[in-house]
Formats: sequence, structure tokens, C-alpha cells
Amino acid sequence: MQNTVTPTHCPYCALQCGMNLTPAADGTVEVSERTDFPVNRGALCGKGRTAPAVLSSRVRLTSPLVRSEGTLVPATWDEALDRIAGRLRQTRAEHGPDAVGVFGGGGLTNEKAYTLGKFARVVLGTSQIDYNGRFCMSSAAAAGIRAFGLDRGLPFPLEDVPKTGCVILVGSNLAETMPPSLRFFTELKENGGTLIVVDPRRTRTAEQADLHLAPRPGTDLALALGLLHLVVAEGRVDEEYVAGRTAGWEDARAAAMAHWPEYVERITGVSVPQLREAVRLFCEPEHAMVLTARGPEQQSKGTDTVGAWINLCLATGRAGRPLSGYGCLTGQGNGQGGREHGQKADQLPGYRKLDDPAARRHVAEVWGVDPDSLPGPGRSAYELLDALGTDIRSLLLMGSNPVVSAPRAAHVEERLKSLDFLAVCDVVLSETAALADVVLPVTQWAEETGTTTNLEGRVLLRRRAITPPDGVRSDLEVMRELADRLGVEKGFPTDPEEVFEELRRASAGGPADYSGITYRRLAEENGVFWPCPQDLSGQLPPQPAEETHPGTPRLFLDRFATPDGRARFVPVSHRAIDEEPDDEYPVLLTTGRVVAQYQSGAQTRRVDELNAAAPGPFVELHPRLAARLGTAEGDPVAVVSRRGRAVAPARITTAIRPDTVFMPFHWPGEGRANTLTNPALDPTSRMPEFKACAVRLEPVTSRGNS
Repeated sequence: MQNTVTPTHCPYCALQCGMNLTPAADGTVEVSERTDFPVNRGALCGKGRTAPAVLSSRVRLTSPLVRSEGTLVPATWDEALDRIAGRLRQTRAEHGPDAVGVFGGGGLTNEKAYTLGKFARVVLGTSQIDYNGRFCMSSAAAAGIRAFGLDRGLPFPLEDVPKTGCVILVGSNLAETMPPSLRFFTELKENGGTLIVVDPRRTRTAEQADLHLAPRPGTDLALALGLLHLVVAEGRVDEEYVAGRTAGWEDARAAAMAHWPEYVERITGVSVPQLREAVRLFCEPEHAMVLTARGPEQQSKGTDTVGAWINLCLATGRAGRPLSGYGCLTGQGNGQGGREHGQKADQLPGYRKLDDPAARRHVAEVWGVDPDSLPGPGRSAYELLDALGTDIRSLLLMGSNPVVSAPRAAHVEERLKSLDFLAVCDVVLSETAALADVVLPVTQWAEETGTTTNLEGRVLLRRRAITPPDGVRSDLEVMRELADRLGVEKGFPTDPEEVFEELRRASAGGPADYSGITYRRLAEENGVFWPCPQDLSGQLPPQPAEETHPGTPRLFLDRFATPDGRARFVPVSHRAIDEEPDDEYPVLLTTGRVVAQYQSGAQTRRVDELNAAAPGPFVELHPRLAARLGTAEGDPVAVVSRRGRAVAPARITTAIRPDTVFMPFHWPGEGRANTLTNPALDPTSRMPEFKACAVRLEPVTSRGNS
């Protein structure tokens, strides 16, 4: 191990913060600031600083495991791979290709996500592939495509945020979920801009706001419509922009006018004076932005909710103009790239649609297969998990932990247990991996090279800094070995750069065109924004030529990605959440994250420093609700929904609405928040309704007794 400094990126959230890694003499890895990367400028949160702790053989997997007499025991790679290939082959022979499912992750590199989609469709011939990014920002993606013709989380760099006049931040607690980004919003205020935060809780982020709107969970759609109503009523519509750059305004306007301020106040709990103040702050500056996150998106009407916020931007002339626009704060590390290159149920590389004949022909030519051999679209993530053990009999899972992260998690756990065969590739023995028949230990961020795409659409190069332990292989090696065993001996290289070169060809001409991006450019330019065609004409010659396209940091400045170049208003109206409170379940539950843990916690819960800061789940409730329950700070509280029961200590605070409780979702077991959550799906995005469901609270006199 050489004592060299390797510039790379954090393995966690979609900021993909730059960092330097230096191997130490004692076998550990030191993290240091990397000030040249513009997204974090050297700043790191606790998760980033402690990320090397998961590299330790003390906490990570270093040998394949196979189930023998009910117990996972160490095995050789050949034994493990032979067992997986044999069981997948058997399932296909007995039940057909769609009886084999594949479930990916938003933390996989672009190369892995691309190869996983190719493996599912070419080697297995299955349509049943999706990934946990479906639970992240699929509603924002669907709304962005519907309005703008293209989905990229942020259509501008984060560096534009401090230069705008006002930001409405909807359903994001970025002070805890991506702390290094908070500096952009602090600089916004220092420059004279204003920050409006929409969140039912007074979070660390909301404490920074000039105006905090605390709507009832699940009513963000009504709130956005009420603001648009006031924009119209107060004569603040940018009529010239609407006429010149949009379509569909009249129908959207009519829908918004049915949501007058007093009506919206009754639905949301946000007062009319606050609504009017939000409109004033948003409309008076020359430039303004709306940024959404999981709050409005993780709803059974998430696509329409995001669409309403986009309508607000369009009516005020904010989209497709410098220092203005709508954007989504992607959550997972490669949530953006992960859905662009083929591990999503309905997509092919380059963000092409699987049911588009031209897209199928293009990708099939790159892959060297008949377009008709490619299966059609499959089930979305929750629907795929729900079908385990019935229609889907065997599952290959990479980089996801649905036992903790999926809605109605106890049901999903039972579905996983009902499978004929489960194989999991992971860094650690997650709660899902512990159920598997075969577990393969794979490399992680510091042990491999590959690309990710951050929340800005900036494609980045992660570099290998250390050698992985003996007994650990990359996901690319796993797929190549399985493809060989299943009769496909070509087309699955293990070198990440070779995979990326193929990805370039497959994405060429697609909405997410990476064909002009190379590893060399990524290293020299600190990332490149897509779309970036091979040259200015968008053509990709047979051999790589000198790339001339600079990439696209800012989208839509000249036209939107629709056939006529105009953005589309979509008329939407408020509707209730799938499960409103009633006499039996009178309280709303909403879920989210805390600063010291990440997603399902499979990795961060293995870091001592992070566990000391956030040791376990809790139930956040208002003092009035606690008083009615007779609960004091720290008392165990049972939260019960129609799907199950979770128990965690009470955290009493005025920072939450009296009609709402909050639970973080990072922990398994008794305090698993997703035992409770509702899998009701958005009809367009197929996003589950994580953010709002009806529950009741019960005091717990002793563990297990209420």
C-alpha cells in the first residue's frame, strides 16, 4: 500500500463531495479536505469524514457466504457463483425468465447500473428489474419529464443558488441530509436573498429560513396551488414568458383558481398572511428558484405535487432563465445516474424508454443482440418486491436493503423469505443479506474506480485509492462470472473504463447523452455536465475523437426539451392522501433522516462515531400530544398503523405539529419506521407514500407490553 493521496468522492449522498484519501501505515485510510471541488469546497459532514471506517474487515464482508442447514457459512467464490448460476438457470427453466427478478441500488456506479440492466435483459432475459432509487425522486423525474421533456435533478449548478433572489425549499432538511450544501443557502441570505422552507417540522434547515411554512403532511399540493392562485389574483403572472415559452396555461390557471387562500389554509394549516408573504418574497426579486426533495415527492400524488410547484415557476417566468428555475435535490449518491442507464424497469441507457422501438434498436446494436430479444417494461420497485415468492421466484439484489428501506417493510421481509432463492451482493451483512441463500462480498467506493452523477447532473470520477481485501471482488466481476456460467461469454468486461466506453456509445443521442465524456475529461475538468454529445453535431465516430462539446451546466436557457421547445403546464388539483386519520388512527406519521445516519443505515450503523451521535430510533411528538398520551421524554411509545407496530423512545418538541409524529427510518427491528409506512403508489411515478399515513400512539409500560 503506497502512501499516496488520491482525489475522489464521498460514497454517500448525491452531493458526491470531493475528498482526498491517503492510506496510512497501519492499514487505515485518512480523509482530508479537497478544496478544488466546487460542490463542497473541502467541507465534509460526519458521514463523509468517517466513511473509511466501513473499509475495515472488522465490519465488512470478506468472504462469500452460502446457506447450509439454515446458516450462512463461508464458501469459495466458485462454489457461491456456481450455486447462484445454477439456481437462476433452474428458475428460468421451470417458471420462465420473468420468474427471475433483479433489484439494484442508487449507490451503484454508472458502470455497475449500466451492466446490471444489460445483465438482466441480455443474460437473464427478464423484464423484472428495478431499483431503490424508485423510492427517491421518481415523482420529481416524472413531473420534470412531463413539464420540461427531460429529467435532471438540478438544471443548474449549486453555485447558482447564492446568486438568486429567493429559494422555496420544499420538504428538504438539507442541514441534516446533505450538510455541506447549507453554505449555499447561507450565502444566499448573506447576498440579500431570502429562504422559504416548507416542512411540517421546524428542522435545522427551517431554523435558517426567513419564512417557515409548516403544512400538514400530504398537503403540499394544495399549498402550491394556493400560492399560484395568489400569483394570478395579485397580477404577478409573467404573461410575456407564459405566451412565449409555455403551453397549457389556461387549464392550469383554472385549476389553481379553485384553490383560494382560505380554502388552502383550512387544508394545510398555513395561514393566509403566510401564503401572501411567501408569494411576495418569491415574486419580487428578479430571480427565484423552487427546490423540492422527498417531502412532496414521496406521496401517492407526488408527481402532481411537484407539477404544481413547477407550474408556480412557469407562471412567474422562473424556469429556463439564468439564476432561476425548478430543481430537485436528489438523495442517493448516484440516484441521478442510477436511473439513466438501465436498471429502472422501463428504461434503457441514455435515459431512453424501453418501449421506444428506435431506442431498442440503438441499444441492441451496441449490445450485439436482436432488438426483439429485449424484454419490455417490468414492475416498479414496490410492485416487484410485492411479487416475490409468487410470480418472481428468485432474486438477485445489489446494493439495497429493502428489509429496512421499503414501505410496509414487514410484508416485504416476508416476501423475501418466501423466495425460492435470494442472492445478495453487498459490502456488509445487511438485514436483507442476512436472509439470502448466497451473499457475495463486493468492493466499495475507495477500492474501485467508476463514475457517478451528482444532483447537478455533473458526471464525476471516483478513483480507486486502496486494494480491496483478499476474497472481495467487484460487482462487474460478479456479473461477468455469472454471465459466463449462464452461457454469455462476451459483452461483460470487468474494467470500469471499458464499460464506460460502451455506456458512451449506448447513451449517444439519448436524453442523457454521455458520449462526449471520457475518464480523461472527468479527471482534468472535475466533472462534466450531461448532456454532452461526442461533438457539436451529436455524432459519435467509430473511434474516439477529440471531444469538443463542453457539457451543459445549465439546461433550458434557449428551449425546453419538448418537441416544440415549450414547457408544459399540467392542470392539477388537490386530493387527499391515501390514508387520512380517523377515530382509530387519529395521528399522521411522517418519516425522514437524521444527520449521523444514512438511508437504511446498513453502513453508517457500523461506525462508532455515528452511532454515538444517533444511537437509535425515536418518535418525535408535540407536548400537547405527549400530554394526552401521558408520555414523558424518553418513555417508550408504540406507533401503530394498519400495517404494523413500532416502538421507540419519545422525543418531545414544539418543532413538530400537534397532529403529526416523526420517525427516522434508519433502523431495523422494533423501531423500524417502515413497518408502518403506506405502499400506496403514485399512478405515474409508482412512488410509495412514505411521507404520510394514519397511526395511533400507545404508551408502553414495559417493552412488548402496552
